[in-house]
Formats: sequence, structure tokens, C-alpha cells
Amino acid sequence: MTTDAFLADCRARLAFDLLSNTWNAVVLWALRDGPRRPVELRRQIGGISSKVLTQTLRRLQSNGLVDRQAHPGAPPRVEYQLTTLGRTLLGPVDAVGAWAFEHGDELLTAQEANCTATIESSSK
Repeated sequence: MTTDAFLADCRARLAFDLLSNTWNAVVLWALRDGPRRPVELRRQIGGISSKVLTQTLRRLQSNGLVDRQAHPGAPPRVEYQLTTLGRTLLGPVDAVGAWAFEHGDELLTAQEANCTATIESSSK
């Protein structure tokens, strides 16, 4: 396996693909304290629809990061929890979050400046 990040089969690209989806890191972080039912996750995570949450949980499960536990009963209950592999991604997610917290104002300033410049250039 190569370590050249520009090649399609590079393992680093797997990680970047996982973190590039808006909801993957958010759902992983929401599961850090233990198993949660989908309704609990929706309540905890602002702005995520049921459909997108289900898609995200399935994607994380297919990547071995989340485990789905079905509990029998009436009505049946489902919970999701991080796998051991999923827990290993919490450190990098935390690091990216800390970076965003530290540099978020700079990002917003740059975005606003770019937006203003784009508007001014398109009005000429």
C-alpha cells in the first residue's frame, strides 16, 4: 500500500473521505459517551434529519466505526455505539474541532472577505 496521498489507493484518503462528510464526525462525537438510540442522537445533534442520520449511521457501520444493537421487545429498540475502531477516530475528530475553535473566526473573516469580493466583482 502506498503512502502517496495523491494516489487513489492511499490509506490517508480513506480517513479524509470519512472526515469530509459533514455528519460522520458529528455522529461519532455524539456517540463518544456510550450507546444512543436514533431519537436521542437526533435530539442531541441539531439540524440532522432522520433520513440523513440513518444514512450516516449505516455508512459508519459499513466502515466498522459504529455497531448496531437491536433489542427485542414491543416495540423493538435499536441502539448504536462506537466500535473500538470508531473510538480511535475520536482523537483526530477532537483535534480538528479544537483547530476549528481556535481558527474559526479567521475562517469566517476570510469567507466574508471572499464573498464581498465576489459580489463586488460580479457587479462591475
